[in-house]
Amino acid sequence: MKIWIIRLVIVGGFLAFWEGGSGTLFDGYFASKPSAIAEEFWQLLVSGKLFYHAAITITEALAGFVCGGSVGAATGVLLGRNETIGKALDPIILVFYSLPKIALAPLFVIWFGIDVEMKIILTATIVFFLVFLNTYTGVRGVSPELIAIMKLMGARESHILGKVVLPSVVTWIFTGLKLSVPYALIGAIVGELIAANRGLGYLLSNAAGQFNTAGVFATIVAIVILTILLNLAVRLFERRMMPWQAEQQGREMSI
Repeated sequence: MKIWIIRLVIVGGFLAFWEGGSGTLFDGYFASKPSAIAEEFWQLLVSGKLFYHAAITITEALAGFVCGGSVGAATGVLLGRNETIGKALDPIILVFYSLPKIALAPLFVIWFGIDVEMKIILTATIVFFLVFLNTYTGVRGVSPELIAIMKLMGARESHILGKVVLPSVVTWIFTGLKLSVPYALIGAIVGELIAANRGLGYLLSNAAGQFNTAGVFATIVAIVILTILLNLAVRLFERRMMPWQAEQQGREMSI
């Protein structure tokens, strides 16, 4: 409770300083002010524009998140278990991981056009590498002694995967998924900024094109809220898939 009070005091103080300083200590045209941003956000909400554009961005982000996350996790497990192929592809994977994925957006526009599919593919590409790298690292870190014991007991590869590898790597997978949430939205929004006539990225670009600073901030607030909701959804799914971890965290909090 004390921590939440401190947070509220910090945020409230910052907003009060922003509101009071806008137009006096700094130029209100460039910084706007919280009351104007709240009014703009309310207008977007009442008009239905926010729901319309947010629904499109959510669709693109979720589709890319699910596709990129599932393929990244599966590829990480497969390459992590195949040492020869994994070592052969290591430098290639590192090159593609080091490449800023946003730089691929103009190329994706040429390849896939400007429709929703391009944003989904761009988002899936960004999410894929984050989830893949975490999963691959987790699989390579599984205790070789446990695997050796399983093999001595006559276990097949499917048994090793189900009994040792997947239970050990599931935490790594969810870490990658949680890291990917903001990047999924970044992929969708960047795609919309480059080529779109709908979505939160378009709304952001349109407000900036009209020099509507309050509109830009209002759209950013909507993106932040969307990111928080998606993060909560991933955490709820994690608790559903790993109830033992939630119980352990609850015991630690009670100590």
